[in-house]
Amino acid sequence: MNPVAKQTDRLLVAIVSGIAVLVIVALAVVFSRGEPPALDDSTPAGIVQRYSTAVLEGDTGAATAYLTTTARTECRAVVDNPPPPSRVVLISTNERETSALVRVSVVVSQPGGPFGPSEYEMEDRFSLQKVDGVWRIDQAPYQLLACTRTPVGP
Repeated sequence: MNPVAKQTDRLLVAIVSGIAVLVIVALAVVFSRGEPPALDDSTPAGIVQRYSTAVLEGDTGAATAYLTTTARTECRAVVDNPPPPSRVVLISTNERETSALVRVSVVVSQPGGPFGPSEYEMEDRFSLQKVDGVWRIDQAPYQLLACTRTPVGP
């Protein structure tokens, strides 16, 4: 066999091997990430994280515990039942002494459609109030209202 051809074959094998190693490492990183770390529940971002997790898991009772009395009352008027988000990403937190705004990115995935599944993302915010020294959600993005999963009665 020609020495130039042997050198080309070795180079090709080295390149393919390098790509295979990179793919294996990337897969290992993706599958070993696990759950995001829990944020401190004494912070506005921690409360939003726990509330959002409860809503995404369908645990309306747990989610409602993070709402102010006003938010629980207003929630009963909601009739719309939007598709549930697939994930919520923290963007920023603006905390004051008795109020806070937590900006999030809400991602909604929907199956089907003429071109396959669709996904859209929107920025929204949570408004929190400090009630008896504890952060509570006063307003949540409509896609993350704990009451949207239950029908409204008369």
